[in-house]
Amino acid sequence: MVRRERVIRMSVEQPLWRALTAYRVLTSLYAIGLFATAYEAFDRPGVAIAYYAVLSVWTLATLPRVANAARCTRPFLAVDLLVALTGILLTPLADSHERILSGGPTLPSIWTAGSVLAYAVKGGWRWAAFASSAVALANLVERGVPTRDTVHNVVLVWVAAIAIGYVVEVARASERTLARALEIEAATRERERLARDIHDGVLQVLAMVQRRGSALGGEAAELGRLAGEQEVALRTLVSGGTPPPARVSEDAALGAVVRAAEEPYAEEGPLDLCVLLARYAGARVTLSGPGSPVPLAPAVARELAAAVGAALDNVRRHAGDGASAWILVEDEPDGILVTVRDDGPGIPEGRLAQAESEGRLGVAQSIRGRLRDIGGTAELISVPGQGTEVELKIPNEAKGPKAPRSSRGKAERR
Repeated sequence: MVRRERVIRMSVEQPLWRALTAYRVLTSLYAIGLFATAYEAFDRPGVAIAYYAVLSVWTLATLPRVANAARCTRPFLAVDLLVALTGILLTPLADSHERILSGGPTLPSIWTAGSVLAYAVKGGWRWAAFASSAVALANLVERGVPTRDTVHNVVLVWVAAIAIGYVVEVARASERTLARALEIEAATRERERLARDIHDGVLQVLAMVQRRGSALGGEAAELGRLAGEQEVALRTLVSGGTPPPARVSEDAALGAVVRAAEEPYAEEGPLDLCVLLARYAGARVTLSGPGSPVPLAPAVARELAAAVGAALDNVRRHAGDGASAWILVEDEPDGILVTVRDDGPGIPEGRLAQAESEGRLGVAQSIRGRLRDIGGTAELISVPGQGTEVELKIPNEAKGPKAPRSSRGKAERR
């Protein structure tokens, strides 16, 4: 069984780059269309035609450049803004003076906003302020006088670009925070998985050595005392805070990266839950289940069987070696229900919360944690003096994609 790292790249700004790519194409066509409808009004249409030829080639050739932040480099942004500014300053040479004074559009028209928005998405509001200020200055030079329409358009572009740049910066910060939270959650789940394995093995052995050593006395008592100290230290370790996960320095413009360990994978088919639980049956443990197999995805079946084993460990530890237990497997229409019941003294009220605060994670992680990780639920019902019952429920949607639907029916005693 192998564990591999799963890498998830999140980028809230990638849709903005795709939208910017479409915007540049559409606005270049729009600018050419405006020129075509007013061709006769231009004093020197040849200048406009030459500029539009350059603009069309530049727009189409640079589409890959505005596909993502990595390709949209600073030199490209500078040249792109220069193309827009050149078009604005060439407008008085191509268009008539009367049309310019009456509020006629510049040669690049609204294509210029695409260049400014590229600055905003790439570098945030400061870059957007620089680009929009350069466009504003070029527009004032092209008009000659700061008319009302010119000032209105300049302020609109300036405010919109800065606002979009600020939103992008906030989105990036939120993205990194979310990525960090997801990594912490993944690290916590991995810690809980390791804690369950340790609880099922090492901690149980240390606890047994402590009890037997104290009972035997002598040198064995000293060995038991040391085992008890190590048990406490290990419980503190596995129930402590989550260490910060390893992170790789990335360009913030490329989006956040989440690295999490995937569950072990192997090429195998569904497992019969009853077969996995059969090893727990014995003189004092009775297993009852359906007459037909109960297939589950391998990971789900193993975790559910391990949770049953943890429940039986609690029976042996707290109810005594003389206690009896019953395992009932029911394949119900809405999922799989496994019930573990014993005839022990039950659990006093508040004991589970106290055990969890002391780092004893048998119920919190070995049972409830396992069921939560596979999409199921665990309920514990205990009445002092009347035993304890643990109900483990796996809904149909959590059985796993490889688990075929089995025949339904209530459990039969066997």
